[in-house]
Amino acid sequence: MAPDSILVYILVFIAGTLAYIVSTLSGGGGALILVPIARYYLGTGAVAPVLNLANSIGQPFRVWIFWKSIQWHITARYVPAGILGVLLGGWLFSHLRLELIEVLLGIFLVSTIFQYRFGKKERSFRMPIKWFIPLGFLIGLISTMVGAVGPVLNPFYLNHGIEKQELIATKTVNSFILGFMQIGTYVTLGSLRGELWVYGIVLGVGAAIGNLIGKKLLNRISSRLFRVLVIAVMVISGVVMIISIII
Repeated sequence: MAPDSILVYILVFIAGTLAYIVSTLSGGGGALILVPIARYYLGTGAVAPVLNLANSIGQPFRVWIFWKSIQWHITARYVPAGILGVLLGGWLFSHLRLELIEVLLGIFLVSTIFQYRFGKKERSFRMPIKWFIPLGFLIGLISTMVGAVGPVLNPFYLNHGIEKQELIATKTVNSFILGFMQIGTYVTLGSLRGELWVYGIVLGVGAAIGNLIGKKLLNRISSRLFRVLVIAVMVISGVVMIISIII
């Protein structure tokens, strides 16, 4: 293995660790921040497969350390609909312009700073439990095509009254289950192959370590600070997505 390749893998590992520390402290968003980096080095078509593979490797550790906080009543509604979304998203993956989807997601994320009045407002709309069914379908669909939409879910969990450990735990187990379906879809399409497996695995190991570090830091922050961090990362992720498409 060439020294340059080793250096790239080390940088990918460090990026994964830092991104998932941020992700744990802010309820998701680390992977989304990695989207422009992955696009630059691997190309647009490789972003979703690599990031979903990394998530599937890093998430079991997060599920384990947050197991007691999982809200299973949400998972029971979210996951079955999400599986249907993954199947449709796999077909659409090679038929749609992914850049347009990312711009729309970016605009939605940036708007959350106004929805929550810069973190002063606890909820911006009513989120009944039954809405997690169509939400699961849409996120399964979009995440299969884009690869990282974690922050997009945060307003829905926050507005349902789920915060901190419960938010992270429930989002993670839902994403982990759908992740297996997504990887199978990418393999079938031939989108996850060769060196992309290596990048995904290295990133996933970094994600696992980042989750453990993030869990320790999370216990030290208040619910108010957590909500502010969630909103901040959503806005930053949205800006990064929009700018990365424009330039």
